[in-house]
Amino acid sequence: LILTFDYAMIFLCSLRVNLDMGKAAYGWMIMKDDNIPGTVVRTSTIPEELGRLVYLLTDKTGTLTQNEMIFKRLHLGTVSYGTDTMDEIQTHIINSYSQVHSQNSGSSMSATPSRKAQWSAPKVRKSVSSRIHEAVKAIALCHNVTPVYESRAGVSGETEYAEVDQDFSDENRTYQASSPDEVALVQWTESVGLTLVSRDLTSMQLKTPGGHILTYYILQIFPFTSESKRMGIIVRDESSGEITFYMKGADVAMSTIVQYNDWLEEELVTEFKNGLTFFTVQLYHTKLTKSGFVFVQSRYNQAKLSIHDRNLKVAAVVESLEREMELLCLTGVEDQLQADVRPTLEMLRNAGIKIWMLTGDKLETATCIAKSSHLVSRTQDIHIFRPVSTRGEAHLELNAFRRKHDCALVISGDSLEVCLKYYEHEFVELACQCPAVVCCRCSPTQKAHIVKLLQHHTGKRTCAIGDGGNDVSMIQAADCGIGIEGKEGKQASLAADFSITQFKHIGRLLMVHGRNSYKRSASLGQFVMHRGLIISTMQAVFSSVFYFASVPLYQGFLMVGYATIYTMFPVFSLVLDQDVKPEMALLYPELYKDLTKGRSLSFKTFLIWVLISIYQGGILMYGALLLFESEFVHVVAISFTALILTELLMVALTIRTWHWLMVVAEFLSLGCYVASLAFLNEYFGIGRVSFGAFLDVAFITTVTFLWKVSAITVVSCLPLYILKYLKRKFSPPSYSKLTS
Repeated sequence: LILTFDYAMIFLCSLRVNLDMGKAAYGWMIMKDDNIPGTVVRTSTIPEELGRLVYLLTDKTGTLTQNEMIFKRLHLGTVSYGTDTMDEIQTHIINSYSQVHSQNSGSSMSATPSRKAQWSAPKVRKSVSSRIHEAVKAIALCHNVTPVYESRAGVSGETEYAEVDQDFSDENRTYQASSPDEVALVQWTESVGLTLVSRDLTSMQLKTPGGHILTYYILQIFPFTSESKRMGIIVRDESSGEITFYMKGADVAMSTIVQYNDWLEEELVTEFKNGLTFFTVQLYHTKLTKSGFVFVQSRYNQAKLSIHDRNLKVAAVVESLEREMELLCLTGVEDQLQADVRPTLEMLRNAGIKIWMLTGDKLETATCIAKSSHLVSRTQDIHIFRPVSTRGEAHLELNAFRRKHDCALVISGDSLEVCLKYYEHEFVELACQCPAVVCCRCSPTQKAHIVKLLQHHTGKRTCAIGDGGNDVSMIQAADCGIGIEGKEGKQASLAADFSITQFKHIGRLLMVHGRNSYKRSASLGQFVMHRGLIISTMQAVFSSVFYFASVPLYQGFLMVGYATIYTMFPVFSLVLDQDVKPEMALLYPELYKDLTKGRSLSFKTFLIWVLISIYQGGILMYGALLLFESEFVHVVAISFTALILTELLMVALTIRTWHWLMVVAEFLSLGCYVASLAFLNEYFGIGRVSFGAFLDVAFITTVTFLWKVSAITVVSCLPLYILKYLKRKFSPPSYSKLTS
């Protein structure tokens, strides 16, 4: 019993070594895959976790999108301009400003009369031209963007004359702002001819297509806040003295302050239904008199100096300016999706992986991206969780959500906090039934908390993917963390278990490498256990025959060789095995669902391999004792030879797809065993009474020895081959239908 236990412990240690070596091999294969270049495996302990994920929690900006804003649409009500018609806007701007400056150079008239002269043209033409003129000017003025010029001297140059050394050419100009969509708007106005060339605290200058400089004085700025969802600016034209209040903001915040029109609501509904990736921004303006501005300015300064209810008083002053504003245009700025995001999300969804998007952006933006990326299908219902702040409101909203079926959930971070505080179990249970969940305005702490909730309430494997420092807590809390090297730095990729360069690589990482790593580790682990249990069973049978005498069956180098050169190469070659080709795994992601059920490695499969080991160990030992009763002195050579052949045949039985290295490993191990018979003959005996007395070369080359060893091996392996054939014929696995 002690010897049997020692054998089992030796091969359990071998199991750990083989699995660690296998995981290192999986990581090497992932990093060498040319289809996912730049992928880095930062841990060698959990590659098989990629093969049984159920929940994928992803960031939005920089993960699903490129974090690059591009101006896509300008809608004026009667006419809409897209990317293919922007040259028409450029033509209007060039003609408009050329007429203004030509009239100014021919007379002493100011800019305002010039525009009036321009508007005296035929009505249809002046309507479109003037509206484009005002819309583009509003976009160029209503923002917080600052143009920046690099110094010629560079970083090492003298800073005393930095302003003199600056290059003010268009090629050297870049824009800086807190929001990339504002930069996209200013870059678009530059592309159509109206360029922001300088800005300070009190003024900004625009350059027209003709090279003339227009100066506007900044009288007041009303910054963007998460509550108001809009920003405003009051400017005065230096040439005309005209004071104008411009405002822009999200559609939900601006729709109530606009003058009546019959196209705004219809256009917004159309964009939302089509799932466009546009961040809709509306621009308004209203004219102010000098006295009116002075009055507003005094009220605004008093409100800012108030001790009590300062925010409410400031908001009241701004709202007094927002009455009956004229809608100038509707703009669409697109945060481009990363390459192949839609097919990748579709693949993951077909694989049975539930996707949750956790973002810090506003609800409208998150919903728009969810629809455009097909995280939420266009035909699928969306339940937008109303803002709740009390337990009663959360209870009512949960009841309303419970009555809906097969709909995606969109919820804000504040409402999520309230629901988790009072109804944690109920909310998680309902959310897990949704095909997709979008959580907006989430803090990094909330993202990590959601990951831990899913792990605690479902017990399923989770994966988190992000690209910024605010995603690190979520990535580290998940069972498997994936970081993307993006524009926000390498914090996420360095903190993650796996680092990729594009979101689309996650499809191959999970469907191919995750599947293979899990399947291979399951086969390798179970086979190493079988290798240890079969020799332990043989030792137990041998000891029982000799009245439990403490005599080892195999000694010295035989045990070392059995665990290494005789069986190591074929067994470890299982890390090259695959049930389906990578192309097939990507084409049929439904195969991934079987992995999440855990059928490849479970108590059932473990017990099956234990029974196989006991059966084969018993057959090998009892067969050697029965068939070689008259040549009992050769029982070690007989049983050990049959054991090696059985192991090699069992490896062949386990392999699903042959690789040329597997064939080499089989014949190499067999050759090493045959070659070792010449110089390990003293170990093929019981008790080792005298050197070289227990291996008769003439005996092992006889036909009797060969057919009896073959008979023992066939009896131990043939039933398993028959059972495997019958199982594949009457209950084939899902992948076998595709390979056939």
